[in-house]
Amino acid sequence: MVAVADVPVGGGVILRDRGVVVTQPAEGEFRAFGAVCPHRECVVRSIAAGTVNCLCHGSRFRITDGSVAGGPSPSGLPEHDVVVVDGMVALRP
Repeated sequence: MVAVADVPVGGGVILRDRGVVVTQPAEGEFRAFGAVCPHRECVVRSIAAGTVNCLCHGSRFRITDGSVAGGPSPSGLPEHDVVVVDGMVALRP
């Protein structure tokens, strides 16, 4: 899905074509979340300062667990299980 080297520590990447956000809150710890904001179903657009951000209405979600850090979203981003194989982060089947 995405190379380990492409996911910055303390940040993440948004894979718009797959509808997934992959984060690395701490060195070697990878998490994945759905990329659609529960508030109005906009796709999240940025990752900064420890949050995944929806620019439509200002919702922010923690890179550690996808929970709401601010904004109008009524719930966090849904989490997906991941596995790291051969230097790649992938969703667990």
